[in-house]
Amino acid sequence: MTSSELWTRETADRYDAEEAESSTPAALGPTLDFLTELAGDGRALEFAIGTGRVGVPLRERGVPVAGIELSEHMAAVLRRKADEETLPVVIGDMATTVVPGGFALVYLVYNTITNLLTQDEQVECFRNAARHLEPGGRFVIELGVPPLRFLPPGQMAVPFDVSEQHSGFDTFDLVEQVLVSHHFTRDGDDGRYRRDTSRHRYAWPAELDLMARIAGLELERRVADWDGSPFTQASTKHVSVWRKPA
Repeated sequence: MTSSELWTRETADRYDAEEAESSTPAALGPTLDFLTELAGDGRALEFAIGTGRVGVPLRERGVPVAGIELSEHMAAVLRRKADEETLPVVIGDMATTVVPGGFALVYLVYNTITNLLTQDEQVECFRNAARHLEPGGRFVIELGVPPLRFLPPGQMAVPFDVSEQHSGFDTFDLVEQVLVSHHFTRDGDDGRYRRDTSRHRYAWPAELDLMARIAGLELERRVADWDGSPFTQASTKHVSVWRKPA
């Protein structure tokens, strides 16, 4: 097992409800278009497939999808949507777990590579992606750009959401390159908030490119979002595609 924090049954059971807005056909459409085009006629492997927010609708588009998932509880929620024959899932970590067969596409969405809390493990994740890819296949990562430019001197916290139902902010350890996301979510109508935290190792695009080179992959494309908009110095996230040489 890697350093990733393990998702509990309680977290897994409420995950889909909390991510309902990002799971609508309108929200997922550009993601599915992007991944479907890259997969072509080949198979796709999702690292940290979770409850199948992306993998299930991608399979429904006709792309053969398999998954790796560390949390048995998250995978159990996915099983309510698709059986093992339709969408096989191997329980294990995305840095070392091996799925049989070759793939045209390996993808990792929603900042999930940051769940690996050391640089060595993130490098191994790239190596594991390359291990699964057929020649000419692609590895795709969706990841936020570290918001360090919002940190004035002496400040170690950056808010990322302030709404009636949820408040969230990140605190940073600039030496270890680790951030902690703090979530305060209103449950029910009694005004009480549930607090959750999660640790992440943030990485810059250039650092990921070096990890890819170590794994034998080449940067093919980097855009600001799934819609293909240009990546600029003002972009808050990126979708990057690395290719395994044919």
